[in-house]
Order: sequence, then structure tokens, then C-alpha cells
Amino acid sequence: MTKATNYRGWLLLALPLTFLILFYFYPLIKIFITSFSSSLPGSHARLPTALSLGIYGKIIWFTTWQAFLSTAITLIIALPGAYVFARYNFFGKNLLQAFMTVPFVLPTVVTAAAFRALLGTNGLLNNWLTAGFGFAEPPIKIDQTISFFLLAHVFYNYALVVRIVGDFWAGLNPDIRAAATTLGASPSKVFFRITLPLLLPAIGSAALLIFIFCFTSFGVILMLGGPGNSTIEVEIYRQSVQLFNLPMAAILSLIQIVINFLLMWLHARLGRDSKITFFGDSALKTAVYAKTLLQKAVVFSNLFFMVILLFSPLLALVVRSLNTENGLTFLYYTSLFTTHNRSIFYVPPISAVLNSVGFGIAAMIIAVVLGLLVSTHLAATNKNNTSLWDALFMLPLATSAVTLGFGYIITLNTPPLNLRDSIAIVPIAHSLVAFPFVVRCILPSLRQIPACLRESALLLGASPIKVWRHVDIPVIKKPIIIGGVFAFSISMGEFGASSFISRPHMPTMPVAIFRFLSQPGDLNYGQAMAMSSILMFVTVSVFWLIGRLDRG
Repeated sequence: MTKATNYRGWLLLALPLTFLILFYFYPLIKIFITSFSSSLPGSHARLPTALSLGIYGKIIWFTTWQAFLSTAITLIIALPGAYVFARYNFFGKNLLQAFMTVPFVLPTVVTAAAFRALLGTNGLLNNWLTAGFGFAEPPIKIDQTISFFLLAHVFYNYALVVRIVGDFWAGLNPDIRAAATTLGASPSKVFFRITLPLLLPAIGSAALLIFIFCFTSFGVILMLGGPGNSTIEVEIYRQSVQLFNLPMAAILSLIQIVINFLLMWLHARLGRDSKITFFGDSALKTAVYAKTLLQKAVVFSNLFFMVILLFSPLLALVVRSLNTENGLTFLYYTSLFTTHNRSIFYVPPISAVLNSVGFGIAAMIIAVVLGLLVSTHLAATNKNNTSLWDALFMLPLATSAVTLGFGYIITLNTPPLNLRDSIAIVPIAHSLVAFPFVVRCILPSLRQIPACLRESALLLGASPIKVWRHVDIPVIKKPIIIGGVFAFSISMGEFGASSFISRPHMPTMPVAIFRFLSQPGDLNYGQAMAMSSILMFVTVSVFWLIGRLDRG
């Protein structure tokens, strides 16, 4: 690597590194210092003492155990779906693939609200069973149980496995399997001796991401798990907001950060030499239509399960937003435009929609710029030297949004970074959560550009900037759009950090939904369902737009 190339690499990293230092590492360092502080309330909670306390050991164990169980169940259920999408064509495949992405980018509060609307004590399914079979009480009783949020975790991460493993599976060279079959290997032997070993990087990557997402799950467990099922994430929120025990919240955040960094480093190692991407283009050339009865049964059963798992909670959400004691009505939607005397908002709740859209656009711009710069540097660097950098820039993805929000509260309150009361803090936090997704969308495509294209352009006299503009950008245009849409959707649904830093007069949609669900009364519950339906509609519309752009 020449000095000029090395200089350009550091120049590319200047802005992302500055952003990370100011808005990620600085708050984390302050959290680390706070965890050993003796000048704050609750200073008795030192690190060794905390680790020796049985209650916090149980919380750490429960967090790890539920994440592992969620990951295992999701893989078992979703891998057959990945197989169907990789090997078979069927009517509506592209449309289903687009809609299947929606649960993954839905806010966790919407996911929790959807499952409460479907399977809660007063959910649609319980109401139908009680009315149809005359039960004295609801037959489905999973409120505030582990089963409730495990089911929500599967719903949330199912698409991740299907897209990552399915796209990777579809791109495997079919000649290898054909050669093994010609030599007399049975289908089962081909799968276990050839296909499965080739799939292990993609399966491992998906499993690590699911584990990280479930390990840092907040909204789903807070709303569905109940007080008896506290994870590290929920306990950070409880210690900092409800008990104001900042040292203990800092200690738990520190433990979570260390674990997640190790997991993200391992994920970067897995993806370094493999063409693994979050949501790339499937290689559909090898897919065929099901011909035998067995093949059709496999495809139909998997599609039926997908539709039931992915669409029934969302449908229940919409139905509950329109259903009152007097029948179907838009009462809950129209009430979002007014502020009544007992309202928990300082402004009409519908303003939360405009706030979220504005924050989402700002976060999208910041995340795309940062993600593009980081991806360009990592793609141009020797792969042997990128694992640490990759893990470093992916660390915000593995860091609790609650931890980030907590760090901002205790850090960004003094000059020159006195942003705690500024609206700018919200898109900054959202872009920090979102830009690793942008990197994961863009980086694999950049790494697949043949080096000879850039070398030919340079030999013909093009400057490095011209090569980047006329060679790289046209190839990665679609990944940039997809990454931007993900950043916007993630910002729209971000709840953990927003619960700390959003101002009472400028709530975001997830914060508004949580406030509604935290208050008793049919009107508050109905407004939560209506707001969740609006947020779901916005998310679906954005991904539908991606499909239209792709088709064009």
C-alpha cells in the first residue's frame, strides 16, 4: 500500500472516526468512569460487588439464556424457509420477499403491540375463542411469560435468516452438488457433506446477529415479558430511569458492551471472506418450480407458515385499531389529532408522526454518508487488516440503544457538547444505531467489484475520485438506496435511545406508542394500535417503494 493510498484511507475514516469518538466512545468512557464513581447516588454498586450479587448474576444469565434459546428456535423454524426461497420459484415470490422484510425493521414496540393485539388476554384470538366456544375466561394465557417474547423474537428475526442464508444458499455453485450426485451420493449425503459445510458461514453470521439482537432486546421484553423477566437491557433502563442508580446501570452497560464487542468481532471474521450481506439480490438462476408432490408440499407448507407467522399479528394490529364496542370506526385515528384534558402529551399525538419522519430523514442522510465512507475504506484495505476495523464500526450495532441513550444523558450535558436539550441529539443517536446496517448493505457489493476495473480506469488517467464516482458508485447504487431505506426505517422505529433523549413536546412514534400502552383505558389502547398501524404502513410503503425502484 502506497503512502498516498494510506493517506486517502485515513482521510475517508476521518469523519466516521470523529463521529464515533464524540457520540459513541466518549459516552461509553463516561459510563465506564461512572461505573466506578463514588460521588453518585448508589455508589455502593461497584463492579466486583455487582458481579457477586445473585440478583444481577441471574439477570445476566437469563439474558444470555433467552438470547440463545431465541436464536436456536429461530434457526430451526427459519432454515426450511431459507431452503424454499433458495431452491424454488413460486407465484408472488418477490412480493412475499419484500413484505417478509417488514417485521425485521418494524419497531419493537409495534411488534409487542401486534402480539398483544393477537394473543394477549384481550387479544383477537382469545376474544374469538371465548365467543365461539363459550369459555368462561381467555384460554390463551401467555401474557408476561417467556413464551410470549420468544414468539415475538422469532417473528422479528425470521426474515433475517431467510434473507441472509437464503441469498447465500441460492448463490452456491450447483455444479458441486450435481457432481456429487453423479458420483452416487444420496440427497442427504450431498446436503450434510457439501451444502451444509458451505452454508455454515452464513448460518453462523445469521445466528450471531440474532443472538446480539435478542441479547439487547428491550421493547419486546419490557412490554411482553413482565417485571419477572428482566434482561440486562431492561435492568439498565430500570436502574437509570426508575431508581436513578447510575453506577449500577453503567456496570451493566459495560458488561453488555464487552460481550457484544467479542460477538461482533467474531461476526466480522466470519463475513470477511464470504459474500454475506443483510439483504442482497438472490441468485434466482438456480431456482426452479416445484414439480413433484413432495416438493409442492414442502413449498406450500413453508409459505403457509410464513403467512401465518408474519401477517397474522400485523393484521390483528390493524383490526384492533378499527374495532370498538360500537363496531368498526376510525375513532382512534381521529383522536390522534386532538389533545384532550387527560392527554399524556403536550401536543396532538399525530405530531409524533411528523417528528419521526423528520428525524428519520436526518438520520438517513448522516448514516448513508458515514456508511459509504467506512465501506469504501474497508473494501480498499487488505482483508487481513479489516476484522478489527470492521468490528469497531459494527460495535454500535451490538451496543444497546438503551446504553447509548443512558450515555448521552450523563455525557452530553456540558459545553462544548451540551446537546441533551437539543433536537439534534435524536437523529445523531438514530444514525449511530443505523449506519452499521448501511455498511453491511454496501460493503459486500464493493468487495465484489473486480480490481481490474479500477486499475484500468487509473491507467487511462482517471483520478481516484473519478474512479470512485464512475466505477464504484454506479455498481453500489442499489445497496446505497437499500441501506438508506434501512436507516430511515430503523430511525422511525428506534425506541431504546429515544426513551431517554426524546423531549416531552417532541415525542417519536415508538415513544408515543409506549406511553399509550402504559396508561389504562380503551382510548389509550386504541390510540396505541392506531399509531402502531400508521408506523407499520409507513414502513411497508418504504419497502414497497424499493421494490418499484428495483423493478424500474
